[in-house]
Amino acid sequence: MTENKIDNTQLETLLEEFAQDRQKEKYAAVMELLEKALILVPAMQPQGLDEETQRLMKEGKQVKIPQGAKIAPCLLRKETGEQALPIFTSAAQIPEDKKSPALMAMPFGACLSMVMANPGQVEAIVLNPFTHNMVLPQKVLDVAVKRLGAKKQPKTIKVTEQQFGQLVHNRVAMQMLPKYLFEHKEEGLKQLQHEEGAFILQFYRECYPEGRKSSVAARQDDFSVMTLNVTDDMQITRVDMPDGTAKKGMCYRVYAVWLRGPQELRYYTMEKTEQGNQIGRITADGKHELVEEAPDNGAEIEAVMGLAARI
Repeated sequence: MTENKIDNTQLETLLEEFAQDRQKEKYAAVMELLEKALILVPAMQPQGLDEETQRLMKEGKQVKIPQGAKIAPCLLRKETGEQALPIFTSAAQIPEDKKSPALMAMPFGACLSMVMANPGQVEAIVLNPFTHNMVLPQKVLDVAVKRLGAKKQPKTIKVTEQQFGQLVHNRVAMQMLPKYLFEHKEEGLKQLQHEEGAFILQFYRECYPEGRKSSVAARQDDFSVMTLNVTDDMQITRVDMPDGTAKKGMCYRVYAVWLRGPQELRYYTMEKTEQGNQIGRITADGKHELVEEAPDNGAEIEAVMGLAARI
């Protein structure tokens, strides 16, 4: 990592304010920024580095460390024998006569993990010891560990039954159904055309726990499947989704296009978005994109034919 990527100007401003008025609120503000910061840690240089690499490492610049090389951080020792780990917001905070053999740039969280992995060896962290001299004792480090750990935990998003049903519907229409059709091609299309709504309902059931029914699609009659041989080389299967899908953020109709010549499938969606009704395209690798504004219902098939013919 390079020092020119380190910009702790705001953090140093807060440290100046804290040095003048050591209030709890200002200490907390410093900690909040520090938890997100990239900082410099003085260290001993590993063995076997050439002179140029040693020079760059001493300046905190980016270098490639040999595999298996061990880097030992430099510690401060109090008169009582206790040790503290010094960390710096920038190289400018280190006096010339206090320079260490090397500087490691690392996120504060990594620095914290390094300290907590060696209990009893380091009693505290000291931020900018030669200038601001802000001490982070063990109890503060414990709080920081909990805070950083909480940020890494995945957040649970609560959704209503209706919202869950809408999420399941879009998963079926825009992921599960096209995936099946792309994998099974013409045979998959024949299944859809023959079994119609009963075929599509199977995908909904896969998403719900046993005994629970979809709030969007409950019966096979909720779907309308129509197949047209529009040309000798092109067949289009149109699937009208349940009535409740004509809502913002949902797919309300799909078109599966079979090209007989190359034996290829095209899959298009009609979606109600923030920008109005749009035609989307799902590709064989599962990627989704909006391609153009959707026309009126009566002109959709012509638009889909044009899109399928372009590729």
